[in-house]
Amino acid sequence: MLYGNILTPDGWRLGWLRWQAGRVTAIDGEAVDPNDNAHPRLLPGFVDLHVHGGGGADAMEGGEAAATLARTHVRFGTTSLLVTTMTAPAAEIERALRDAAEWIAAPPERAARLLGVHLEGPYINPGKLGAQPPCARPGVIAEVEALLALAPIRLLTLAPELSGHAELIRHLDGRGVRVQMGHSLGSYEEGVAGLAHGARGFTHLFNAMSGLHHRKPGMVGAALAHAEYAEIIPDLLHVHPGAIRAALRCIPRLYAVTDSTAAAGMPDGEYRLGAQRVTKCLGGVRLADGTLAGSTLTMDQALRNLVAIGLDLADAAQRLSRFPAEFLGEHEIGRLAPGAHADVAVMSADLDLDAVYVGGECVHRRDAAPTAETDPCR
Repeated sequence: MLYGNILTPDGWRLGWLRWQAGRVTAIDGEAVDPNDNAHPRLLPGFVDLHVHGGGGADAMEGGEAAATLARTHVRFGTTSLLVTTMTAPAAEIERALRDAAEWIAAPPERAARLLGVHLEGPYINPGKLGAQPPCARPGVIAEVEALLALAPIRLLTLAPELSGHAELIRHLDGRGVRVQMGHSLGSYEEGVAGLAHGARGFTHLFNAMSGLHHRKPGMVGAALAHAEYAEIIPDLLHVHPGAIRAALRCIPRLYAVTDSTAAAGMPDGEYRLGAQRVTKCLGGVRLADGTLAGSTLTMDQALRNLVAIGLDLADAAQRLSRFPAEFLGEHEIGRLAPGAHADVAVMSADLDLDAVYVGGECVHRRDAAPTAETDPCR
């Protein structure tokens, strides 16, 4: 059990968070304003639905990459995540899916939960690749079904304007796969139509999509006018704070992702992103031509960034936990309530991350590296 300012779905309580067999059993205490004391802030563990890599490993490498990125990101408060692929030739995507599926079925120890896969591409617009390799193509249902047989794909990013994608969106929605629209040159009307067909959100809002103009609202306009959910990268490089605040006023359940690469949690240098080489420098990751190529963001820093631009801590925290979990249809993570998994990010009053618990097990403590022989939280 833990004592502190507990962020529950009903607000803050100062008291004891209790669990048994990895599940929250009770939350004791009284309603409180956490600004009135210096006790730890006990937040729901962060849920990141867009993770390409971390700790030097890239999801497209296959092998142990999924385990490495899960062990890396848990050190920054992420307790659940989606392994995210890149646009690539079919054989490379299939290999990455097979290898990720093995770790999803047999999860690594002292790591974030692997909820499944986010397939970002190859069904995107070749005119809006961003940092994706030039292997984009329209999707067909038979091919997507073959990929679904290889791994639990929970989320798929596509460009709705491509031929056949209206039917594909409807098919995926019927299969329970969340669809986000992104890497798109689609018009406002095509974005609205995508939502009508069953798409649920937008991938890294503002980035790699047709922008907002007062006579051509574009994909950004469709999101701001109609979306309930959208993901955004709050590293303050990908999106200006003013644009983030505009999106917050328009999209009720805007949620944060890292879009992190192998460079996350690593020193400056050269890293892999799919088949490409990228360079981490000055807090960002870029291709040789200067194009932003994913990020080095971690979820604890995303929280601090959102608070820094004016969000209340409770609001910022739910955009890293509750909202992405609910978007994915997960109701036993992303919240601290009886019956939910005891996944906790313990933060100081200054928002330093002090410890991380997954299923009631302490898997990380500040200044203590976890090993198989020692409890890092003792």
